[in-house]
Amino acid sequence: MKKSVLILTFIAMALVLIACGGNQEEQSSSGDSNDKESGDQTLLEQVKDSGELVIGTEGTYRPYTYHNEEDKLTGFDVEIAREVADRLGVKAVFNETKWDSMFAGLNAERFDMVANQVGITEERQEKYAFSDPYIQSSAVIVTHEENDSITSFEDLEGVNTAQSMTSNFADIARENGAKITSVEGFNESMQMLATKRIEATVNDRLSVLDYKKQRPDTPVKIAARQDEASKSGLLFRQGNDELVQAVNKALQEMKDDGTYLEISKKWFGEDVSK
Repeated sequence: MKKSVLILTFIAMALVLIACGGNQEEQSSSGDSNDKESGDQTLLEQVKDSGELVIGTEGTYRPYTYHNEEDKLTGFDVEIAREVADRLGVKAVFNETKWDSMFAGLNAERFDMVANQVGITEERQEKYAFSDPYIQSSAVIVTHEENDSITSFEDLEGVNTAQSMTSNFADIARENGAKITSVEGFNESMQMLATKRIEATVNDRLSVLDYKKQRPDTPVKIAARQDEASKSGLLFRQGNDELVQAVNKALQEMKDDGTYLEISKKWFGEDVSK
């Protein structure tokens, strides 16, 4: 009799354990369902829910994105991105990284958007989404002030230039037959040029003018300028159309109400959108 009672007790305990296991599976399944629902959100919805727009930028590319005398991140692109975030109703959070790491960081979802004078090219449009252009600037060749042999882009054939390897300026240098020395950013290329470690660099005209304004004794000069201006846009991963559209709406509102012109004149003294 005691043996029968013991057997019945074991059976009852087994049934309880099975029931508990079933409840745990249901809870786990419910948890997975909740995760899936949050994963179904668009990036714009995720940004608004978090209250933050995470933005990739260099922080070393004056006057677009750099640190001022108080070591605060500032610049034209920084102000544009902050204003966009404000109009989306969220806070701009900047994640600083090197130029060549920005694209990998965007792909890895470390950023929601990149604001760093990214030129709009057909090759990049195959991989990424862009906002409407928010600035135009022409490419220039910069040489040492003693160099008189380079006066046109055709003269770059065989010339050693310093470039960020994934920049559109590097593409221009390659297209004109230049030899490329890889650098991490604009300042490094200018330093190499001033010390004659390279012969030239292709870069952004407005950045060069600002560099000369800040460092008038640097022995470099603009040797040639492209007639056609390049356009830059805010950069996104493909498939986030809602966020891109919201950013485009914010950019247009900024132009319509004069905010864009105010920021543009503050940094360049003119409208750089056209």
